[in-house]
Amino acid sequence: MANILEVAKVEFAEKGLAGARIDEIAATTQTSKRMIYYYFGSKEGLYTAVLEASYREMRTHEAELNLDDLSPLDALRRLVAYTFDHHRLNEHYIRLVMGENINRGQYLAQSPAIQALNVPAISAIRTLYDRGVAAGVFRPGLDALDIHASISALTFFNVSNRHTFGLIFKFDASAPEWIDQRRRSVIEMVERFVLAI
Repeated sequence: MANILEVAKVEFAEKGLAGARIDEIAATTQTSKRMIYYYFGSKEGLYTAVLEASYREMRTHEAELNLDDLSPLDALRRLVAYTFDHHRLNEHYIRLVMGENINRGQYLAQSPAIQALNVPAISAIRTLYDRGVAAGVFRPGLDALDIHASISALTFFNVSNRHTFGLIFKFDASAPEWIDQRRRSVIEMVERFVLAI
């Protein structure tokens, strides 16, 4: 089952829901279309399962960051660095999210699991932020969802727009020195946004 989800993730990320072919997934996994339909019900069911698995993987790794064991500022830095690295190393995840946005979120909306998978991400940021405010390190009045959105935006763009950004501004957006500089910049931007002045 895990192999089917992994192969399907690549197929959906590369070709989108409309262009992905169950025949290709079945051939690559050496299973039958019938077996895939038995487990997932339909192509859309498999696509939804792939989305859920992708979010679950990210949230599972986030939960392993042990943010509560760190100072608020170090925890924030670790969270932003993890998100940056996760996105950079998981282009298929980014492409899936982009595709689902093109679908206006209609398949995630049908998923009973997706809300439960993502609530802990906001709770972790809220806890981290509240600890920072209580310690006088973070400024009060910010919203955990807004912080999460800012982290996501700053880390997502580096993958979603890498090709066009590099072409337009004539530089290699995959160069290690650019990635290191960008990673430091993103961490610093989020840090400066929440720090008490």
